[in-house]
Amino acid sequence: VYLLQCKRGIGKDYRGTEAKTQRGIPCQKWAEKIPHKPNYTPEKHPNAGLEENYCRNPDADESGPWCYTTDPATRFDYCNIPECEDQVMYTGEGECMQCNGEDYHGEVSRTESGLECQRWDAQEPHMHRFTQKHYPEKDLKMNYCRNPDGELRPWCFTTNPNKRWEYCNIPRCSTRPPVSGLGSQCLSGKGEDYRGRIAITKSGNVCQHWNTQFPHKHGWIPDRYPCKGLEENYCRNPDGEKKPWCYTTNSSVRWEYCTIPPCDRTEQGIAGMNNVPVQVPLREECYRGKGQSYRGTTSVTASGKKCQAWNSMFPHRHIKTPDRFPDADLRDNYCRNPDGDNSPWCFTTDPNTLWEYCNLKRCDDHTQE
Repeated sequence: VYLLQCKRGIGKDYRGTEAKTQRGIPCQKWAEKIPHKPNYTPEKHPNAGLEENYCRNPDADESGPWCYTTDPATRFDYCNIPECEDQVMYTGEGECMQCNGEDYHGEVSRTESGLECQRWDAQEPHMHRFTQKHYPEKDLKMNYCRNPDGELRPWCFTTNPNKRWEYCNIPRCSTRPPVSGLGSQCLSGKGEDYRGRIAITKSGNVCQHWNTQFPHKHGWIPDRYPCKGLEENYCRNPDGEKKPWCYTTNSSVRWEYCTIPPCDRTEQGIAGMNNVPVQVPLREECYRGKGQSYRGTTSVTASGKKCQAWNSMFPHRHIKTPDRFPDADLRDNYCRNPDGDNSPWCFTTDPNTLWEYCNLKRCDDHTQE
């Protein structure tokens, strides 16, 4: 694991992958004896990080990391390693994070291992869809660490082509976040602020406690998400679903939506009624051929797992995005077949299962006419 790509002090603990001298001459491998016979070898100095031909400072040289060079005329030379900007000294509000850092607006722009962040408005070296246009409210400025997708904490794409993304090291704020009301006891919008005590699903299954992994294993662990209200086994909406839901204590039903009374009967009631047929799809619930034309609303896999939304990168990062497959109708978390697989499928919300085929039958041939 190559950690800091920058050096602290004289760089004795530098373990980056720079492998050329300040003049651009490639370094000789520490384990080789040509063109120079080294005094410092991996056998003699097993803890000095003398891997490959990376610049190191095994002898605590005041001038910093160096290497033997591949030029027979130059035995050794120093390397050009940038100083680490010390990222731990931030104390100002805004340079620390509350909750999971979704509201972090600070200016840290290096990852926890010291890699520089890629700008959000760039598509190199990594292509992605986290742009200001798609996420106008997420403050995706410059190359600052952000948390636009409900990850554990702020992160960024890195400028290293071999490392797509990494978390950033943002300290937690010492002050508690201001409590905005007590959370709602009824359903408004998608119910992300619902903090009531309903703990039963719409079909009558009892909810599983959030801090248990039985009967269903999952990633919504209360300690990791301190501001999502994951208490007891109450229905919640931590992931921006259509409405509050929970894992159930029925081992054959992984999760289900809950029925939460709307806050405002008049407009909310009507909107709520329109959203009911989420699990009772309106269109055909079978597929023809390989299902590339399937446009139904099933969002459950064959083993009963809930599908991850196509425009989400949590819990699984992927490249099957609506941008890249504009004709595949990758809406919400509905089962689709954007890539010519055998039948419609989806990424799952189970961190341990990347994807599965969906719980769909093939249409019989009579209906095909």
